[in-house]
Amino acid sequence: MTTGEQDQDTRGRGTYLSAAGLRARGWTAGMVRRLLGEPDLRRANPYFRTAPPTRLYSVERVEAVERSEEFKAVSSVAVRRSGAVREAVLRRRREVLARIAAEPIEVPVLAPEELAALAVEHRERQGGSPELPLAHWKVACLCHRLARYDDILDGLSGRTGRAAAEQLLRRRVYAAIAQAYPDLAQECADRSGPENQVRSGPPPPMIGKLPFVRPQEPT
Repeated sequence: MTTGEQDQDTRGRGTYLSAAGLRARGWTAGMVRRLLGEPDLRRANPYFRTAPPTRLYSVERVEAVERSEEFKAVSSVAVRRSGAVREAVLRRRREVLARIAAEPIEVPVLAPEELAALAVEHRERQGGSPELPLAHWKVACLCHRLARYDDILDGLSGRTGRAAAEQLLRRRVYAAIAQAYPDLAQECADRSGPENQVRSGPPPPMIGKLPFVRPQEPT
């Protein structure tokens, strides 16, 4: 059974349209309230008995409204508004990507033995496996100390845009760690793909004040 067939009332194929069917024709919820008002039929939800009844609207009445000048005017406004929203989302995405690309990534510079000790502490706090190489936990520890850069992503909507921004931020963080700690370059390279991101909770508390280095971005 197709989606269109599921939207039809059993008493007459194509006689009624559900809210989903109206959306497919370009109707918004506001347009339905303003131009159609109350539904012509209410039907019990076939999947969830406790769900509100499905609202069904006569195709004949819908088509009559769609031929009206009022519908054309309201529909035109809705299209323009939808386009403005999409443009705002795309603009926000471009702004966030530009900020991520320009943001200096400051990596704490630690003595090897200090970083090793913090990595072990981080592994134990997260309940991680000691079978993983220590380099894994060193990078994880450093990533969590750089977690504040995630704030750049706040307000970014849309799955595609946020995924791209997260991937760019992750690549830059790993590149900065690899530059500050060449011995961790291979571990960072192995983690660079989005499918290899390790999430292991919030960063551990800072211990004292740490010096920072701003790695130069590759040309």
